[in-house]
Amino acid sequence: MDQPASRLPDDFQSRYGGAAPDVAPPVNAVLETMLGHRSVRAYLPDALAPGVLETLVAAAQSAPTSSNLQAWSVVAVEDPERKGRLADLSNSQRFIRQAPLFLCWVADLSRLTRLGEAHQRRLEGLDYLESFMVALVDAALAAQNCVVAAESLGLGTVYVGALRHHPEKVAAELNLPPNAFAAFGLAVGHPDPAVPGAVKPRLPQSLVLHREQYGIAEESTAIAGYDKALGDFSQAVGMGRQDWTQRMISRVGTAAALSGRDRMKEALTALGFGLK
Repeated sequence: MDQPASRLPDDFQSRYGGAAPDVAPPVNAVLETMLGHRSVRAYLPDALAPGVLETLVAAAQSAPTSSNLQAWSVVAVEDPERKGRLADLSNSQRFIRQAPLFLCWVADLSRLTRLGEAHQRRLEGLDYLESFMVALVDAALAAQNCVVAAESLGLGTVYVGALRHHPEKVAAELNLPPNAFAAFGLAVGHPDPAVPGAVKPRLPQSLVLHREQYGIAEESTAIAGYDKALGDFSQAVGMGRQDWTQRMISRVGTAAALSGRDRMKEALTALGFGLK
């Protein structure tokens, strides 16, 4: 039986700037959604339908979680004034105000801390970096499940790492308890069709897929090809022609380029994390 027509081959090529692996990818609606992902930075003012938030959180809670610790929480922000304050703390990104929903994903060891206190136990394992890493990974897995669910409903999303610019101020705005850290934000809403997003090319698979052992033999050649692909993409969407190498060197070349996040360990300690 012939396979039904699908956008997947086009999205598969777009994801690699026309240089996708020479394979015949399987086709289904989930893959169409995932390979068609794009960041949306312009939203209509329309509110989300009743029940959508709860459905997105159910999808998030369906993600894997280490040892069933479920060491994450999410703060759903819909109040325009609070969204505005969070936008101000996140590099003044306009779409945070535009989107009807802004989700703040929290690496949350506080619930386990309270659980120990309720049973007169000090949970020493929470003082270690490993526990913080578990909470951070749990939050990221949950958030990505939410993104896929949102996009399957026709909604747009964009992650906001700039929420980490001012961790203590964000924690105060969200009333987070000690041992809880707002790791990143996620704007969710109806995309503005007047400002369409595009599928941004990613690194070629030869740079990220290593079979049996890690290898770098073709790295320079592959990066040069990707620099051209991303430069072409950036120029096509009106962002100027800057290649990936230039962007990455600029992004992590100095401590100042981290926009305040160079003090992250200090901030996490102030928020109550042991990080031993």
